Amino acid sequence: MPERLNGPHSKCGKPHKGFVSSNLTLAAKKIYYRVDLYSRDNGATRVVNRYSTTSIKKHITMSESIPISTQWLLDASEEPNRKAINSVYLIYCDKTQSKGTGFAIKSGQIITNWHVVKGCTFAEVVAISSDNKQLKFTKLVVDENRDLAILTPESSIISDLEIDNQKVETETKVLTWGHPLAYNGPSPILSVGYLAGFNDYQKDKDSPKVKRYIINGALNPGNSGGPLFIAGTNKVVGVVVAKHAPITQFLLSAIKALAENKNGLQYTGTNEKGEHINFAESQIVAELLEHQRKLTQVMLGEAIVIDELIAFLKENKIEGR
Repeated sequence: MPERLNGPHSKCGKPHKGFVSSNLTLAAKKIYYRVDLYSRDNGATRVVNRYSTTSIKKHITMSESIPISTQWLLDASEEPNRKAINSVYLIYCDKTQSKGTGFAIKSGQIITNWHVVKGCTFAEVVAISSDNKQLKFTKLVVDENRDLAILTPESSIISDLEIDNQKVETETKVLTWGHPLAYNGPSPILSVGYLAGFNDYQKDKDSPKVKRYIINGALNPGNSGGPLFIAGTNKVVGVVVAKHAPITQFLLSAIKALAENKNGLQYTGTNEKGEHINFAESQIVAELLEHQRKLTQVMLGEAIVIDELIAFLKENKIEGR
């Protein structure tokens, strides 16, 4: 259940109207939202019950000051983590209903994954900071093979994060800050793990291989695009990109067949725009199965090695270090 902030505000003496919750149902006085989410692509989160970017701002907080949850988080964190908290953003595209994480670099741009902003123009993407400021963008550059994207904000931003391509050894403790699953902040939450190995990801047979870390840790949909740090530092050594949700090819094809089948019992539902949609029973079963698969947590995820980001920035003549 959501935690209500009861009692008078310390400055104005009026009752709090904010709330703090990571639950799917968020409630506050005179403000009620139902937010249902499920995963899409390699870790972005799709909103089933759609809400506008204005609604996201309202559902996070109604205050122009630093949200109380962010202040609590900053007060409870050491300096390296404070820098991370202040440099991490919730990335959202209303057009595709995709949500992920991004982080600011010293050049003033924000880094995220390509699959988080896939199908969106720069004008359709917004970022929300831990202090609840909304950013819009003037430019979007993507690299589909590396699964990276660079967003250039309309206004300047500052970051104290360091991009570091030092050698990272197995058993190294790493962490990320982000906005997994239904957690929409505005402050990010922490996930911790260890470097467990490496993967040579390849988008297709004609694409060059991309070096990725395998992380033994809880990386969830919505963490995509977040910075991977060596624990206890503000040094970014990777970009979170995926979680492992193992499934056989047979089961994947079965779910796809259910999703494409339009025969059988028919139902009518209403989408987030108020439009009536007809769907077969098998189609909603496929949707639910895919939703449950994305929620599976086997404590293994992947992060793009920082050398790939450094090369991407250089190709676009951006000095991010």
